[in-house]
Amino acid sequence: MEPTDEPSAYERDAVSPDAQGDERQLEGALRPRALTEFVGQERVREQLSLVLHSAQRRGRAPDHILMSGGPGLGKTTLAMIIAGELGAPLRITSGPAIERSGDLAAVLSTLQEGEVLFLDEIHRMARPAEEMLYVAMEDFRVDVVVGKGPGATAIPIEIAPFTLVGATTRAGMLPAPLRDRFGFTAHMDFYRPDELELILHRSAGLLGAPIEDDAAREIAGRSRGTPRIANRLLRRVRDYAEVRGDGRLTLETARAALRLYEVDELGMDRLDRAILDVLLRRFRGGPVGLSTLAVSVGEEAETVEVVAEPFLVRSGFLARTPRGRVATPQAWAHMGLTPPPDAAFGAAVADANGTGANGAGTKATGTNSTGANGADANSTGANGAAQP
Repeated sequence: MEPTDEPSAYERDAVSPDAQGDERQLEGALRPRALTEFVGQERVREQLSLVLHSAQRRGRAPDHILMSGGPGLGKTTLAMIIAGELGAPLRITSGPAIERSGDLAAVLSTLQEGEVLFLDEIHRMARPAEEMLYVAMEDFRVDVVVGKGPGATAIPIEIAPFTLVGATTRAGMLPAPLRDRFGFTAHMDFYRPDELELILHRSAGLLGAPIEDDAAREIAGRSRGTPRIANRLLRRVRDYAEVRGDGRLTLETARAALRLYEVDELGMDRLDRAILDVLLRRFRGGPVGLSTLAVSVGEEAETVEVVAEPFLVRSGFLARTPRGRVATPQAWAHMGLTPPPDAAFGAAVADANGTGANGAGTKATGTNSTGANGADANSTGANGAAQP
């Protein structure tokens, strides 16, 4: 095979928050089994503990639970812990797998009393199944329609009381009637570096590769606040230590391994740096549209929007404006570049405030706008007179 400069999928996905290939099986061995073992999300853990223990005291199934947050933050792990704390069976499915209402009816009708149903990516469930779920969550009943047309008959089927645990990465896409039927909603936040260090020490012990404190701190700082990424980087540092080192997970080994996989001190990978490089060098900091930016770095627009952009925005390197993506002063500094005097970020801020060097408002020639280089109806400017 011809050598290539294109990074492999293994390298490119080093800091992707999504599970890759058979990674879910590897994650299963590292998952905590109880709330007391779960690291981070203190507020969610405390609230969830009250919900579960109060339901157990009443001898009833707890309220339906909705968990929202980015991928890799522990939603699936918490669903498994909920079932474990209740001592109940766990049924796992996902929104994309529920294509018809009959698919959902088949799952619900076979649930045991008190069983926990985990529905991942609940926002991607088909609309007919979604409407059936409303009744199932509220009345523990599904209405199965038999026949078609005027002769169709709805047959109600009672189902055993159960607890639905829904997980979504896009809570805003859930319709209000569905959100309102959840008795408890938990938002998963990104983890602090010290929390990720605890997770790394625990995972390293389970993997049989004890890690030094400095190495754990280094990996945690490059993990984007996401346990899944932290555990993935840990496995790659372990591989590097076993193949090219003496097996010890030290600070030097961690830095060398992460350098090989192109993960920098802030957790940026090749794609993140390519986006900033194109935005700064080719488009002078923006604004630039998502599709144009994606084509410029050779990726799909969805990949840029879902994988890279949330981290860049959260880290303060990228701003989303009505006119497009704009690089911030932090981005210029991180890439070691000097912004030009007319840097786009300054223009974007000016637009938001209603004034700017090249015209403010929606455009440089917008109504009731003022600008140094453009004017129109009811506007004045240094290089343009007001027009009748």
